[in-house]
Order: sequence, then C-alpha cells, then structure tokens
Amino acid sequence: MAYDKFNILTTSAVPLPIENVDTDQIIPARFLKATERKGFGDNLFRDWRYNSDNSPKNDFVLNNPKYSGRILVGGKNFGSGSSREHAAWAIYDYGFRCVVSSFFADIFRNNCLNIGVLPVQVSPEFLQKIFQAVEADPNTQIEVNLSEQTITILETGEHESFDINVYKKDNMLNGFDDIDYLLNIEEQIREFAMNRPL
Repeated sequence: MAYDKFNILTTSAVPLPIENVDTDQIIPARFLKATERKGFGDNLFRDWRYNSDNSPKNDFVLNNPKYSGRILVGGKNFGSGSSREHAAWAIYDYGFRCVVSSFFADIFRNNCLNIGVLPVQVSPEFLQKIFQAVEADPNTQIEVNLSEQTITILETGEHESFDINVYKKDNMLNGFDDIDYLLNIEEQIREFAMNRPL
C-alpha cells in the first residue's frame, strides 16, 4: 500500500485560522530539492515556525504544546499558489492525515488525495464552529468519517457532510495510490486486453 488506509479518523485538531495560505508558506521553495517524500515535515511552515537562527517562534501554533492531533484546520483558500506536490508531502510527513478548510486550491486538493491526506471542505459557518470549539478546548475531538463523508465535532454532535471524488475515496479507503489501483485490477486489465480484437 502507498499509505495507511483511511476510514474514520478521531483526533484533536491544530487550528491555523489564516486565509490564503499558499504552497510556498506551507513548504518554502528552498526545501524542494529532495525527490522522496521523507523529511519534508521538518520544514512544514518553516518560515512561520522558526526564526532566522532556527529557534522556534513561540507564537506559532505548531510550536504551542497545547495543540496537537492529526487534523490541520486552515482558513479559506488553503493551498493556493504554485502547484508543488511537496506541500502535501510536508503535511503528510509532519503527521497530519486531514486538512479542513472552507475552500481548497484544486491542484493542492488533488496532490493531497494522491498521497493519503484527506482535504475536507466545509461551509464557512462550520469552519468557524470548529475554530471556536478548538479555541475553547484544545482537546476537542473531531471525527472524520470517510465512508459516510461526514465531519463531526464530538463534544457538540454538530456535523456536516463533505464531497469527494468516488475514485479518490475508494483509493483512500484502501490505502491505494494510482499505481496500487492499477495493480489491484491487473487481472481485469489482462482479461480485457485478451478479449480485444487484434
């Protein structure tokens, strides 16, 4: 499998209520030299997390020990800018399996889905409810149910549905990337090819 199967994720969340977060802020261009997906998490939001002397910026959320979890909650228009897939790699490598926003850039959304990060687009109103719940209690548990396509604030029971491409949903439920999917249907492909007229 390309990554762990995704079905139901129940975890606390890390709030980043900033709009128009672009891919250069997620992973600065100077860290794009590697071609493998490893090590990018160390430089996730590098210029927001660290000072020029590499000391942590105490006011940035990833450096705040009261916030943790496998869901990153971002502001509107998350993942805009250049189409670097390394931004999705950095989010996955850091440990996030889901990003929630009221709007995603299309290329960033697809890059996430290709590597096992679920982008959950919710209404602006529900996004604010999540921010408010996490601000009131950083241990607030959020449940993301991919099979049912719902996201729920467990403390209040408030929930909302989200959309996802059927093919990408099936791949995430099985932990498949595109190559895994093709290998999984190898027999059907072979049978189809054998039955085609020459």
